[in-house]
Amino acid sequence: MPALAKFTACLIPALLLVSPAHAPAHAIESVEATEAMYEEAGAPPADKPAAKVEAPTRAEADMPLDPRFSAERIRSDIAFFADDLLEGRDVGSRGHEIAARYVAQRFASLGLTPMGDIGLDGKRGWLQRITFQKTSYADGPAGMEITGPKGKVSFEHGKQVMVSASANEPKLDISAPLVFVGYGIDNDLLGINDYKGLDVKGKIVVVLRGYPAGMASEEGAHLSATKAQMAQAHGAIGVITLNTNASARVRPWEKALQYAFYPSYAWVGEDGKANEAAPGIRVAGAISDEAAVALLAGAPRTLAQIRAEADKVGGRPKGFALKTSLRAFSTSKSERVTSPNIVAMLPGGDLKDQTVVLSGHLDHLGIAAPKPGDAPDKDRIYNGAMDNAAGSATTLEVARVLSEDKKGPRRSVVFLISTAEEKGLLGADYYANHPTVPAASIVGNVDLDMPVLLYPFTDVVAYGADHSTLGPIVAAAVKPMQVSLSPDPIPAETIFVRSDHYRFVRKGVPAVFLATGYANGGAAANEAFLAKTYHQPNDDMNQAWDWRAGARFAEANYRITRAMADGDTPPQWFKGDFFGDTYAAGAVKAAK
Repeated sequence: MPALAKFTACLIPALLLVSPAHAPAHAIESVEATEAMYEEAGAPPADKPAAKVEAPTRAEADMPLDPRFSAERIRSDIAFFADDLLEGRDVGSRGHEIAARYVAQRFASLGLTPMGDIGLDGKRGWLQRITFQKTSYADGPAGMEITGPKGKVSFEHGKQVMVSASANEPKLDISAPLVFVGYGIDNDLLGINDYKGLDVKGKIVVVLRGYPAGMASEEGAHLSATKAQMAQAHGAIGVITLNTNASARVRPWEKALQYAFYPSYAWVGEDGKANEAAPGIRVAGAISDEAAVALLAGAPRTLAQIRAEADKVGGRPKGFALKTSLRAFSTSKSERVTSPNIVAMLPGGDLKDQTVVLSGHLDHLGIAAPKPGDAPDKDRIYNGAMDNAAGSATTLEVARVLSEDKKGPRRSVVFLISTAEEKGLLGADYYANHPTVPAASIVGNVDLDMPVLLYPFTDVVAYGADHSTLGPIVAAAVKPMQVSLSPDPIPAETIFVRSDHYRFVRKGVPAVFLATGYANGGAAANEAFLAKTYHQPNDDMNQAWDWRAGARFAEANYRITRAMADGDTPPQWFKGDFFGDTYAAGAVKAAK
């Protein structure tokens, strides 16, 4: 995968685009799996030029810094979170629990208000405890049988096909007719309905991976991430994903098979079941070209013809009923683990009933299993110093300075240090569905995930800035620092839907994901980090850190948080914006 595609962990499994509870076992837990996620969200062919390499022209010492922000505090907090003793802060691990309690202690020392769970004493604590279900493949057969004009053909999971291990149906065995539905997109705002004229009730739909070439990348990525819900709305009971030529180039089938047996995670709801975004979709899977030929036996169009149309800009192959049926089966086992979000609030003033959220995830990837031939002293700990000890440390520093201000913010500020981001944005998703403040009070979110603190940044990127007034708010807030707001440098990578803020977007809350920009040497630094260090054991304290840049990044986020909290008008979606119209249709909108 190109280095620029390796950005942050994402919410949807790369091969199947289904709910976390139906996530395929290859999709989430390991470092390789998190790199695999969301590749399919990128529009077809992304033969874009490499980022322009620009050497730094401004030295760090030339950039202004408010003396209240401490490079040493940033360094010391990151060093604690990234210490080997915390063993990579995996979900459910002792190391993550230690890190969570460290954050809670820091929040307490600042005099913030705990906003976690309500205890037996009737008082809130700092931790919002979440139960997760980890679903793995159990011993037993898993695969597909395709029956058509030429009889029955069997395919094995992990070879020619992949079948998701279902969290809520441990002995999955389902048979149904098949219907090809093109890209499987149905959206009134965009005037697309790939299901028109097709009867898929009680059937399994076959969808092309991704979205049509030429479609706006962020909208396309969102639609890709919600295909299971669209299929469910039309009465389907399963989704099978088929590669396009473009998606096969990005991730060949042989590479996808490396993740065929990894477990998936989902948070557990009050009903005791693993959460499912599309509970009516009982089975999800992906198929190789070999299986696709059998699946399309007797169809009016061949696999090559379908793919050729999908290659064209705006190409949307029409659906049709297939002459084949499919049986999918798998056996899974599940266990429950718990892990907390850490939540604190600084109460506001005259607008205290409105809340802005500053968030960053604390979890990382834990310890890799040893491989045959590994040296005894091989480093297998994924310390996650940049991803995302840096974002968590930044949040702590913003909370410290904001809590020491003589005049507090007008709106209340919630500091959310989330868990399970690396498992599919699950901690943020849980908070968005179970907020510890009134849901209607949340007016904006800025998420901090993996600022690359290796150079004297002179710009920041607010991924998603084009969708709401948070873009102008961020630009104005950082301008006094001689820092500019730059447009998304890698739009094809659809970063806007790939970090925790997206969970707030889907609740109708204007949100952005803030990162250090690509100017003044940033392109080279980001490119090198993503290519050589991201989700690797060497994301640790031995990198060439620019600690003063870390302090300036904290100052930038402080300024943004104060601007959100103090403005006469809260953040608003722009009129006509796809996400605002989709998730906040009745909200007041701003002219762009």
